[in-house]
Amino acid sequence: MMAVAEDGTVYVTRPEEKDVIAVKEGDPKLRKIASDLDGIHGIAIRDGRIFLSTVHAVMAADLNEDGTIGKMEKIIDDLPDGGQHGRRTLAFAPDGALHINVGSSCDACFESSDEKAANLRLDIKDKKRTVFAKGLRNMLGFDWHPETGVMWGVDHGVDHLGDELPGEELNKIEQGSHYGWPFCYGDRQPDWASFTMPEGAPKDDFCKTKTAAPALTFDAHASVINIRFYDAQQFPEDYRNDAFVTLRGSANRADPAGYKVVRVNFDKGEPTSTEDFLTGFLSEDRKTEFGRIAGLAITPDGSLLVSEDTNGVIYRVSYKKGG
Repeated sequence: MMAVAEDGTVYVTRPEEKDVIAVKEGDPKLRKIASDLDGIHGIAIRDGRIFLSTVHAVMAADLNEDGTIGKMEKIIDDLPDGGQHGRRTLAFAPDGALHINVGSSCDACFESSDEKAANLRLDIKDKKRTVFAKGLRNMLGFDWHPETGVMWGVDHGVDHLGDELPGEELNKIEQGSHYGWPFCYGDRQPDWASFTMPEGAPKDDFCKTKTAAPALTFDAHASVINIRFYDAQQFPEDYRNDAFVTLRGSANRADPAGYKVVRVNFDKGEPTSTEDFLTGFLSEDRKTEFGRIAGLAITPDGSLLVSEDTNGVIYRVSYKKGG
């Protein structure tokens, strides 16, 4: 995952290396600014401070002018265990609250904590947190529409329904809403293959009346990872307030899907369609992959950064008028 400071320095979490690095254009050196962070993944920057998350903890430190960071302060250290989905992600809401993804510990099961399979809202000042939305199997990517301020998130579907079901989801995330997992999939369809049963209502009634349907879906098992709204000026105007979404690439289907960045077209604050934006990471015969897409970030000049974690590469996508 990536976050960009005001001076253009790109900070990157590397879970396998258990560290955080800083990269700046024109500087060939990769500077390691934090290390020995088991489970490091989530990252966000706000008001001159960098925020990082491991499986259990959220930490923060001041950003120094030379790209290094100050003393790390632990904000919370009691997030639930990870299990199958232990990689946390972070993003700040327009009102300054820090939101945290806590994925499910399994494919489809009952969880031991209400904070699992949920998006949490953390008040940085008093360190209090609440469950903002639930029924989200693993919503790694989430962002807020630049005009409406509405939160949108991309969520992973379950693995046990075959190659073509269920589609990966784009959801409008509203406080207090339930997004179906582990009882439902897709357009509020009951998951009868799962042994889980909701309390207080039959599964089919619960799905139809108590859960929110996705706004649109992507290919099943394409492994949707990140979403970023484009609110910069460099790209043509019709890109403004549309979203980019990374599809890392499938691991649970015979016919590969994903391995690309797609653009989600928004009209009046609502998604209307998708189109391929950055491809080429899967061969034409669909038998060879050249990389798996992960994070997204936007630089101060309006370029789009795309990280690819198989080869350890960050791509920069820029637009030049008339080019």
